[in-house]
Amino acid sequence: MRYYPVNLDIKNRHCLVVGGGHVGERKVKTLLECGAKVSVVSPQVTQHIKDLASRALVELKTRTYRTSDLEGKFLVIGTTEDQVINQRLSEDAFNCGTLCNIADQPAACTFVLPAIVRQGDLTIAISTSNKSPAMAKRIRKKLENEFGPEYAKLLNIMGAIRYKLLTEANKPETNKEKFEKLLDAGLLEMVRQDRIENIDAKLKEVLGEEYNLQSLMNS
Repeated sequence: MRYYPVNLDIKNRHCLVVGGGHVGERKVKTLLECGAKVSVVSPQVTQHIKDLASRALVELKTRTYRTSDLEGKFLVIGTTEDQVINQRLSEDAFNCGTLCNIADQPAACTFVLPAIVRQGDLTIAISTSNKSPAMAKRIRKKLENEFGPEYAKLLNIMGAIRYKLLTEANKPETNKEKFEKLLDAGLLEMVRQDRIENIDAKLKEVLGEEYNLQSLMNS
């Protein structure tokens, strides 16, 4: 296995996107969704990136890339079609220890970006180690059909339960058994069908009288 799987916390981290086309726009969107502070450097950018800059959601420099643009950046993503710039960006990032991804050039990267399925806080990443982006895309579409919005709702419920159990100082092994019982009892299907009474009954049975959906979601 060449790549080390990891989820990066980039909230409030300074990230740079070099290239302002539609690929760059997608990268900017994902970085913003993850809470990053995003800068874009490109002589030309999409209208959407211009709109983001006008609302001060990104810092925009409408010029070609300079090595100094990397100062203070946690990671950089290159999406230009200029191979000279891409190579310089990769080398500059390596020299200053900045994480670097160059679109469609794995040899120039210190990390590659997987295809992503996201439902709320549930994130499923699909990587083919850059051998076949088409296969990763095909698998992503298949998983999108399998993992619907009910998984986001269930995850919110399970997270609220976990938080409440932790405040009650239960033993971890006991908590694990309770989570397994809830999942084995078909809680996902109850959530999918919005069967609130059945959910509350199962929470009460497994966790105790004080557990119900309304109180968990309002805590």
